[in-house]
Amino acid sequence: MKILMYCLNYAPELTGIGKYTTEQAEWLAARGHEVRVIAAPPYYPAWKIGDGYRAWQYRREHIRGVDVWRAPVWIPARQSGLRRLLHLASFALSSLPVLALQLRWRADVVFMVEPPLMCAPAGTLLSRCRGSKAWLHIQDYEVDAAFALGLLRQPWLRWLATRFERFLLKRQDRVSSISPAMVALAIEKGVSPSRAILLPNWTILHDTPADAAAAMREELGIPAHAVLALYSGNMGAKQGLEHLSAAAALLRDRQDIHFVFCGDGGGRATLQTASAGLPRVQFLPLQDVDRFQALLAAADIHLLPQRADVTDLVMPSKLTGMLASGRPVVATAAPDSALADVVSQCGVVVAPGDNAAFARAIAALADDARKRAGLGAAGRRWAQQHLERDAVLTRFEQSLRAVHANVKDSASADRRGDALESWGP
Repeated sequence: MKILMYCLNYAPELTGIGKYTTEQAEWLAARGHEVRVIAAPPYYPAWKIGDGYRAWQYRREHIRGVDVWRAPVWIPARQSGLRRLLHLASFALSSLPVLALQLRWRADVVFMVEPPLMCAPAGTLLSRCRGSKAWLHIQDYEVDAAFALGLLRQPWLRWLATRFERFLLKRQDRVSSISPAMVALAIEKGVSPSRAILLPNWTILHDTPADAAAAMREELGIPAHAVLALYSGNMGAKQGLEHLSAAAALLRDRQDIHFVFCGDGGGRATLQTASAGLPRVQFLPLQDVDRFQALLAAADIHLLPQRADVTDLVMPSKLTGMLASGRPVVATAAPDSALADVVSQCGVVVAPGDNAAFARAIAALADDARKRAGLGAAGRRWAQQHLERDAVLTRFEQSLRAVHANVKDSASADRRGDALESWGP
């Protein structure tokens, strides 16, 4: 099959959304499919153009069997709702000439990733012009999240954006998302259940050598008897990072609990300021793959703060690595959300905004090694059952073939019925 992937973030070293798109493309190429990708230069999550690239450069390159076409993007120095819209618009506009060149190629499926939704109109139009199938994959409901987080506030803009979103969703041959709740929301927004499928973020399950985890702890200066509470991932507006510094402050007298906050993003500087002067708190930049795996294994507890107003609009991609590491998770999530359903099986869920409860949950797990081991093992079993990479991507490949052949997909929401609820306890 010929597959065109239209996305903002694409690079082998990325984390989060870009990581999954990259692995999808490379996996499909290794299976013999002809894969092209239209993307911006690597910049996320540091919000800085990667080495060897320029923001305003068109470029074509071949990476691990994938034909990658780069289009310019504007990177704002400071984040705001308006600047983010302009950032997304810059790529949506600059990528149009590259997209037009694909008319001669005629992909079987045009696979678009949201965010950014701004690219979906042109990608959908291309699919219609060439008789291709249009597939929109939703990693984040960016319209809902932008208003929930207060990045955008104007009622008229919300009215316009919501109707624009529904118009696009109804014109896709497939719509997928990463959690049952997010698939259900797509259906609420007008997508036919026969066209909506679950495509979760996945993980590669492997065992990190104990000596690599021990070496990482030694490098960080974490005593063998101490408990390491780790946050590793993007540091942005929807993460609820204030819970991290608040917990570290509330537990500052617990000399056996160490905190490591690893990652980058627009909220890192604020988190560092809030954590200034707190004992046993360290910050790390993004790590390469091997060091990242060692860091996950070195932790005793994973921290997953999330704001209540976006709990069912996003499913944190970092959760997959946490579960695969076999360590328990302490998360903030709204009751009955998809995130709470998963984490309740392998950790502790507290209400968003309750810093004291977040700190108490960390302290309780720090005091109970046996419970940590049990919850961590449960999380790894859950990952093996639901998130193993080859199983997820094999189902994805089958769905690609089904939509291309214009037959009903066995993975569609109306075929699976209550199967969407299998993520629950």
